[in-house]
Amino acid sequence: MNPIRTTLIIVITVAVMLGLRQWAGEPIYIASDSMAPTLTKGHHLWLDKVTFRGRPPERGEIISFRSPVGEEHESVKRVIAVPGDSVELREKAVYLNGGLQHEIYVYYARPGERLVGDTVGPLTVPEGGLFVLGDNRDNSNDSASWKSPATGEPLYFLPLTEVTGKVRGFY
Repeated sequence: MNPIRTTLIIVITVAVMLGLRQWAGEPIYIASDSMAPTLTKGHHLWLDKVTFRGRPPERGEIISFRSPVGEEHESVKRVIAVPGDSVELREKAVYLNGGLQHEIYVYYARPGERLVGDTVGPLTVPEGGLFVLGDNRDNSNDSASWKSPATGEPLYFLPLTEVTGKVRGFY
């Protein structure tokens, strides 16, 4: 086989793969137990980067995003409330638009302890924002506990512009 042709095929293949990874999807690794028991440390998943180009995230979906508080890594959390929703946490229980949510996927590692973020709101999610929580509520850095790096004030909403994709199945 011609070495120039082989090199050209390799270069084109690498370019296509890098393009797909940048614009369509990529493998991700769960590095903490903040989403346990749904997703535990060590899970390998697929990040779908296409779905949210056609629509915004919906309640209940698991998303990946760049940290709004300056952390160097991307995070994975569940969407609890979308723009226009009223959300409140009362002693760890989630109320959405006034109704208690029965979340079968939630785990409380420290149910008897009162933690920052156990009681929040009520808050109305602004346009362009999301309220997200980890399924392991007592061990998750999320909308209930974020603080602005500049002011130290609570930062309750994830800007939609920071969402990088929808978390899909295992590989």
